[in-house]
Amino acid sequence: MTATPLGRTRRTALAGALCAGLVVTATGLTGCGEDPDTGTNGVGRLPAEQIRKRTLAAADQAATVRLSGSVVSGKTTYKLDIKLSDEGASGAVTSKDTTFQLLRVGERLYLKAGAGFWRQENGGSGGTAGTAAEKLGGKYVKVPEQDPAYKRFSGFTDKDTLLTGLLTLHGTVSTDGRHEVDGVRTVRLAGGDGSGGALDVSLEGKPYPLRLSRAGNAGALTLTDWDKPFTPEEPPAADTLDYGRNLPTG
Repeated sequence: MTATPLGRTRRTALAGALCAGLVVTATGLTGCGEDPDTGTNGVGRLPAEQIRKRTLAAADQAATVRLSGSVVSGKTTYKLDIKLSDEGASGAVTSKDTTFQLLRVGERLYLKAGAGFWRQENGGSGGTAGTAAEKLGGKYVKVPEQDPAYKRFSGFTDKDTLLTGLLTLHGTVSTDGRHEVDGVRTVRLAGGDGSGGALDVSLEGKPYPLRLSRAGNAGALTLTDWDKPFTPEEPPAADTLDYGRNLPTG
């Protein structure tokens, strides 16, 4: 029989006591040997590609979501804060020094902005362009479906189109550890080892995407209020302008 040194016995006991307590992991403090997926929705156990499919399916099935953050397209940075639903959308878009509000109810699209925005859109501040800008400023202007502006602006209000375009990771998708977004535990997906964008997927409740960092430093977005009731409503008639088939131009 081999005697165990007293110091080693004490160290072993101390290690056991620590293991019974708390240890630091990538996601915070958990019990020693505890399954990090305990109490989660389980998607963290899945391969990256399956997680991606689950989160896209959850996003598609949700009736509503709120997007906020920035998107870089070409040389322009757009700041978004938009509530989206299957029935329409409501929110604000800022581009350079201009902010405009978008409201879509069904297929009816309204744009509300100051006179400065309309002067810029109509190419000047004098003559008929300036007069039109003053009339349009501060009003919900109905954008005709035939007008080129309809396609340009409606893309910001179409939930399925916007999410499909934004929630794309480029390159081979892999998992990139456990994280948190506003106190919610997530598993992170990375495209092309991070160069193709990153997406944090909720480990609590449904596997909704919660935060997106777009590839090439093309912006970052948070996605909240998944499936919370939201129904876009028509603007007050007194604040609405309808110019028929085309918006006025200079």
